[in-house]
Amino acid sequence: MSDPGDLGDIVRPYAAPPPGHVSDSRLERVLRSGRFAVTAELNPPDSADPEDVFEAARPLGEVADALNATDASGANCHMSSIGICALLTRAGYGTVYQISCRDRNRIAIQGDVLGAAAMGVRNVLCLTGDGVGVGDQPGAQPVFDLDSISLIRTIRTMRDAGVFLSGRKISRPPRMFIGAAENPCIEPREWRPERLAKKVEAGADFIQTNYIFDVPVFAAFMARIRDLGLHDRVFILAGVGPLASAKAARWMRSNVPGIHIPDAVIDRIEKAAKPAEEGKRICIELIRQIREIPGVAGIHVMAYRREHQVSEIILESGVLAGRRPRRRGAGW
Repeated sequence: MSDPGDLGDIVRPYAAPPPGHVSDSRLERVLRSGRFAVTAELNPPDSADPEDVFEAARPLGEVADALNATDASGANCHMSSIGICALLTRAGYGTVYQISCRDRNRIAIQGDVLGAAAMGVRNVLCLTGDGVGVGDQPGAQPVFDLDSISLIRTIRTMRDAGVFLSGRKISRPPRMFIGAAENPCIEPREWRPERLAKKVEAGADFIQTNYIFDVPVFAAFMARIRDLGLHDRVFILAGVGPLASAKAARWMRSNVPGIHIPDAVIDRIEKAAKPAEEGKRICIELIRQIREIPGVAGIHVMAYRREHQVSEIILESGVLAGRRPRRRGAGW
């Protein structure tokens, strides 16, 4: 049996964040420095083999400042977000630990936050979660003890006040950069900025949006965000991703909650000689357009089963121009 002291080689030391930061995550450092940030979604495997996680992470880690490990998205079971984050953090990747309120109560969630922080996870995304009825196990019992806003408040209380919701003291608070999700392009659109404002008031440090395929609608959302002064209080990362085909786009629009894809985008892919290449080209164009919108601090790339394209998309978009190339898995 190895000496317990050897664990220091694989577990990140607990450390105070740099001045002006709430964590020591790479993502927070990049955003606070004014650089355009990139995060990417890692689709979790239906497997207990860690190599399956690393295989999915490698093409993303070349360009992303942090990798999101989804938490049973769509109410379908996969490897857990906390397990994936533990593996990737020890391998040197920056991670975003996603928490869905659907599956755990506040006691379990607070314990998981401490456990994730102890393993070196420094970013967390707070989600209410899809209802179990949309998944492949609709008989599961939902929890929803908290929602996304009360979850944000909970983690902020643990981090900033150093106590559990019960008021009991935490000896070493979790140094987490707290994120939330937003969906700017679905109705009622006029309420979306006000909903985001509630998440900022609750303690969100960064926002990752759902897919943006309609730049004018997103630009109008961001104009309202600026009117409210929220762009100075939270970092907003716009969600993007390549579409594989017109059929896939129509399926997403009809079956995935919160997806808005204009007909013009679908028609363009349908008429293309190589639909997947056109979907990739559209994604690159969207990134370039979105980057020019004042108040946008970065992008969040979601490429389901197309992770191999992410590095090409980011590099061709030019958003990392001037930034030093990073070795795979480098940097918390």
